[in-house]
This record gives sequence, structure tokens and C-alpha cells, in this order.
Amino acid sequence: MEYLEEFRKINEKLVERYSKLDESEDFWKYLYKPLRPSIRINTLKGHLNEIKSLLEEKFELEPIPWTKGEGFFIKRYEVNFGELIEYSLGLIIPQEASSMIPPVVLDPQPGELVLDMAAAPGSKTTQIAQYMNNEGCIIANDAKRDRANILISNLNKAGVLIAKVTVKDGAYFRRYENTFDKILLDAPCSSVGMIRKNFKFARTWSMGKVYYHSKLQKRLILAAYKALKPGGVLVYSTCTVDPLENEEVVDFLLQKTDAKLEKINLPLKSTEPVLEWEGKKYSDELKKTLRIHPQDNDTEAFYIAKIRKPR
Repeated sequence: MEYLEEFRKINEKLVERYSKLDESEDFWKYLYKPLRPSIRINTLKGHLNEIKSLLEEKFELEPIPWTKGEGFFIKRYEVNFGELIEYSLGLIIPQEASSMIPPVVLDPQPGELVLDMAAAPGSKTTQIAQYMNNEGCIIANDAKRDRANILISNLNKAGVLIAKVTVKDGAYFRRYENTFDKILLDAPCSSVGMIRKNFKFARTWSMGKVYYHSKLQKRLILAAYKALKPGGVLVYSTCTVDPLENEEVVDFLLQKTDAKLEKINLPLKSTEPVLEWEGKKYSDELKKTLRIHPQDNDTEAFYIAKIRKPR
């Protein structure tokens, strides 16, 4: 258990908690392993096949099967995107492969009104705009002004024309009851899934962060659901593995509202959702949600739920 012991030296409490969640050595091995670079071709700026041909002159590409043809792994562990003209022009957007899943599940359509409640730095927002063909409207919100500035820069670079950037606490949108066709809540979280990207998340992890984010996420998901039109879709996602930030938050919504979960069917491997944790049992409906551990597809960890508001 080489990797487990390495993590134990870094953060004993992290190991104590998540060894109960996933007992496999692979879980810790893949959390320690560097991420594969991945990109999304931005069809707002050019034709997919033409941009792909430009990239194939420099890299070997592997399609990411759960995207709509625009996502690729780069078969090289180190890529300096700043040196690529395709990046400078906004033709490609570096984006972690599993983070491309929530917009795919959301499936936004041209002409819709979409809320991205916690949008910065904007990779998912640009993906949503791409699927909408720059037709409709996206309210791209972030609670912090400095992050919103980064969001604006990335939207401009990607050629997104339909986004209106706001700087609000996400719960602010509860006042817009039954307004949005689609809502993405890619919620702030304790970021265990991002350890592969930056090891600081292992060193700085604490239960205090988990409790803080779980409380925040419950407040945000209730506001998002209230703002959703009847018949609309809310996608809830995080880049962590903790059940208090994932299954418990969605279970909380199911208890408080008439929300319905829909099964997510994508060509990827996943881990069974958690239905019982620390003596608390969650709804069997949570089997419809998607829990992804880092070893499942050699990506970041992610959790995704597709929620429908009845008409």
C-alpha cells in the first residue's frame, strides 16, 4: 500500500475518512498520479475537423468518449498550452476530461435561458455556449469579483456572445422562481478530486471544509431548483468524493422538494453511489446519480446528478 502510506504522511485525516469510502489501492495510486492533459475543441471559433487536423500535426489525440466529439486526451503528459497558437486564438480550451461531463448531461439547446450558478473560471460556460451555438442566453455567475474577471476574459477569448456575467451569491437567484430552462450548479467543494491537478488539496483538506461546503451546497441547490422552470433540468456536480457534499446534498433536495432524478447514461466507468454513510441512509433514487473515482477512467474524481422539476 505504497500510495496509501504516502498520503498518510501528508494528511492522516484524509486517509482515515476516504479509506472507508474506497478501500482499493488504485484509488490512492490514481490520486497520486499526474492528470492526462485534455482539451476541448471550440467550434465557436472554427470547424472541428480543421482544428483537429492542426492539433494532429503536433500531438496524438485520443477521443474522450463521453463528449460530443469535441473532447480529446493528449497522449503526452506535459503540454505547454501557452506556446500553442490554437490556445492563444481560443480554438482549443484546456479542460479536465471529467469536468466536461456536467454540460453534456445538461444538454443545453440553442435559444434556451441557462444559468451557470458558479461559473468561474468558465470552461463549462464556454462548453454550454458551444452546445447552444451562441444562440439564447447564459447567465454566468460567480460570487467573487476577481474570479468573475477571469470568467469574462475566458468567455471573450472563446468567442462567447450570449453570456451575461453577474457577481452574486448563488442563492440570490432563488428570487427568479420558475425562470430558467437549464441550470448548472457546479458547486464549490472540498476538491478532493483535484488532488491530481494540485497536491495542495491533499495537504489542506479538513473536515471543516467538508462541513462548510455541504451547508453551502444545500443552500445553493435549493435556490437553483426554485429558479428552474417546471420541466427544466438542473445538473448538480462537484469535483470531490465526500458523500456529505454529493449524495447527502441531492438527498436533501429530494426531501425538501418534488425534484425527480434522471438516470445518466454515458460511455464511461463509474463507482456505485453511496446510499448509507455514517449511520445515515439516503434514497435509493441516488442510484441514478454518477459517482466517478479517479481510477474509473483515469480522470479527476467527479459527482454528477441530473435533476428534473415536474411540470
